[in-house]
Order: sequence, then C-alpha cells, then structure tokens
Amino acid sequence: MCKTESPWGSAAPAAPACSLAEVMSEQLAKQLDEENAVFPALSDPAAELLPDEAPDTTSDLMLAQMLQMQFDREFDDQLRREEKKFNGDSKVSISFENYRMVHPYDDSDSSGDEVDWQDTRHDPYRADKPQTTPRKGFTGKGKNITTKHDEVTCGRKNTARMDNFAPEVHVGDGLGMDLKLSNQVFNSLKRHCYSEQRRSARLHEKKEHSTAEQAVDPRTRLLMYKMVNAGVLENINGCISTGKESVVFHADGGSLEEQPVPDEVVLKVFKTTLNEFKNRDRYIKDDYRFKDRFSKLNPRKIIRLWAEKEMHNLGRMKKAEIPCPEVVLLKKHILVMSFIGKDHVPAPKLKDAMLNSEDLKNAYYQVLHVMQQLYQECNLVHADLSEYNMLWHEGKVWLIDVSQSVEPTHPHGLEFLFRDCRNVSTFFQKRGVSEAMSTYDLFNAVTGLNIPVGAEDEAEFMAEIVALEKRNEDHIQKRGKKTFPVTSEDGGPPLEPDADD
Repeated sequence: MCKTESPWGSAAPAAPACSLAEVMSEQLAKQLDEENAVFPALSDPAAELLPDEAPDTTSDLMLAQMLQMQFDREFDDQLRREEKKFNGDSKVSISFENYRMVHPYDDSDSSGDEVDWQDTRHDPYRADKPQTTPRKGFTGKGKNITTKHDEVTCGRKNTARMDNFAPEVHVGDGLGMDLKLSNQVFNSLKRHCYSEQRRSARLHEKKEHSTAEQAVDPRTRLLMYKMVNAGVLENINGCISTGKESVVFHADGGSLEEQPVPDEVVLKVFKTTLNEFKNRDRYIKDDYRFKDRFSKLNPRKIIRLWAEKEMHNLGRMKKAEIPCPEVVLLKKHILVMSFIGKDHVPAPKLKDAMLNSEDLKNAYYQVLHVMQQLYQECNLVHADLSEYNMLWHEGKVWLIDVSQSVEPTHPHGLEFLFRDCRNVSTFFQKRGVSEAMSTYDLFNAVTGLNIPVGAEDEAEFMAEIVALEKRNEDHIQKRGKKTFPVTSEDGGPPLEPDADD
C-alpha cells in the first residue's frame, strides 16, 4: 500500500505526553517561571508588576483571599445584572445592596489626590437647580414641613427663572451666592424686561419708518430715472422736505420741447402707502370735478388723481397771478414744479421766517388778498392753509400744497375755509399784528357773506355755515349739474388712463 499525503500539509508533531509526576515536579515549575520571565506579556497580568509590587503567592492565606476576592466581584456583578433586569424602567425599584459581598478591596486605580476635571457633577461654575416641590405640594414631616410657598424655596426658584429673560437683559452672575428673589422683586424685574423689549421694538420700528419716509419704491425710482434719461432733469440732488402726504426732492432742470424748464425744480412724489388714504377720501369723493373718476378700490389710481388735482389747482392759481409754484410736468404720481428758493436753498416757511413788524403786517395783507383771490377768482378753498403751507420769498407770500383744495360748492368747503381763517388769524395775532382780524371777520371778508354773529357764538356761526352748504348742495342737485368737467382753463386736460391700469 502506498502512503497518501494530507492536502493541508504535514501535521505538526504532537507534544510529548507528560506524566502526573512530571507535572508536579519542581524542576518543571522552575522552567515555566523562566519562560514567564522571558515572555511576560503572554502570562498573567500580575507578571507586569515590578518585582517590589508582585503579590506574594507563597502564602496559602494570601492565595485564598485573592480567590475569595475574585469570587465576590463576580457575585456582585451578577447581583447588579439581576437588579437591573428586575427593575427595568419602573419608577419604583428595589435594591440588592444588602446581599452584596463586602470586602476590604479598593477597586480604584487612581489615587485619592487626583482630580477628574471631566466630571461635571461638582462643577463650581454650574448653577444649582432649585429643589422641586413634589406633586403633593409639600416636603418633610411634622414641624419640618416645607410647602411650595416657602419664602426660601420661592426665592431660589425666582433666581433660577431669571435665566429665561431676554438675552439683552443683563441679570448678572450669582456664582457662589445663594440668591433669593422675592416674588415682588421678580415680578418687577419681569415687567421691566417686557417694557424694555417693547421699547426696543418701537425704536427699531420708528427708525425703519423714518428711513422709509425718505425712500421711494422701485416704480417711482424708475420714473425718476426716465425723466433724467429723457433730458427733462439734469440730475436729482436729494430730499429737501417730507410730509404726511408727499416727499419733495430738489433737482436741476433740463429741457422740454413744449415749454422751458427752470434751472431749479422740485419733484413732489406723493406717497403710495395705504395708510395715507384715510383723510384723502373726503377731499376727492365729494369734489364735483373728480367725483365720477373717484375709485376707492384702487389706491394707485387715487394717488394719481390726487396729483392731478394739485396740478389743476395750481393752474387756476397761476392764471389769477397768485404766487405759487409753476407746474412743469406730471407723470403718474410725480409732479415736477418750479423751485421756490435760490441756489439749492428752499424759501423758509412763514412760521420760520425772521420778519420784523412791518414785514409781518405786509405779509398779513398779502395773505388776506390771496385768500380773497383764491375764493372769488379761482373758485377754490385751500382747505389746509396755515403758516406751514406758506413760504416767504423775495418779500412775497407763496402758497404751496394745494392738492386738497376744493371748490366752495364742496359739501364741506365753507367749513374748510373757516378752519383756514382760524389758522391765519391765530398765527398773526400771536405774532403781534394789531391789524389782524378775528376768525369771523376774516371769514366774512373773504366770502363777502357778512354773517351777523358775534365772536362768542361759534356754534351758531358754524350752524349758519352748515346751512349755507346745505342750500348750495340742494341748488346744485336741482340744476342737475353733478360734475364740473376739468377743462384747459383749469390748467390742462385730464390725463388719460395709463396702459398698466
């Protein structure tokens, strides 16, 4: 028979068998000790210790204690596993602590002087959480009962709740201090925090709003750029005035084919924000010139109608030779007018002008004459006449802001005129003009109605004005003349609707 070789190669020779006597011999034990000294890593971990630290294994008592210690460890580990398995996630748990083996063996490899800085259980910079009150509402027994209303407990809770304040409220650092805030102090701090937040929000909103007042929307900016590109304007210098209804920009004039453009002009940009339409309705919807074209559903159309209204009013005033800006161009809600001033410096308002007594007297008679011209020749009432809407330039009084001006036949036209007379009389009387008439005399001088009512009967005077307005309205309705179409006599034909409307 031939001998067959194994496909996995030849097998290693088997170790020679040792008898029990050889195993128990001291010579074999010494040989094993020598091998352990040569390869300590392959032997028991105790061999890695220094010679001075190696345990003494020559004593049977020491060997017995080491074996007992290992058994106790394994027993305690088994108890922990059973305890964890038995308790699970239950809130009520039992402990096998009494059944664990207690032995004088220190399991820690680190000395007591070493500090583990990664352990945050005793972090001195971490705030201590206040003790929570159980659901039953008190802790302790007998005389040591502490309720949730305890002063010390509430004080510590209030201190911890300060962390919920806004980040911009600086509450300080109470490290190492047992702070206790009473409910009164905490509530005061809380109210102060909320009021500061609201005040900060109001300041931010006011700042944003003030920035938006001098800004223009993209559509308006595009219209202004087109005027510059078309040569109507050379350049736009900046904002010179802001009001509740418009923003006024100063610009250098260019040229137009139809008419010359002044060297200095102003662009009156009417605001298109919706919150500005509250008071404009009463000036347009009852004006017979624009009544049929009034649409409250389209704010952009209303604002263009408002700009067109000022253009026609200025046209009437210019024909009567009343000192006022001259209209150059109207494009949607931008009105280009001549500049009242010199060298980029606007003329001062009448309230800001430094006038002596003679100039004030002269200004008063000019205002009286202008009001009579406006009412009798232009068939208009300014409706917002005051020292804020009159300029003083080259020894003359100039009227501005006539977009709200209405005809005397307006349902509230005479009331607006009475208000104008009150503003004018009050201003000049405060400035010491002795020739200034009272409100009632000025109203009669402008209108020529001569209502015989004393200055002390304002209610009766206003009742007579309302009765006159009612009679005028009834007279217009009887004649059937509901609207007065705007013609070229009013300063130009009405504008055609834009394509984007």
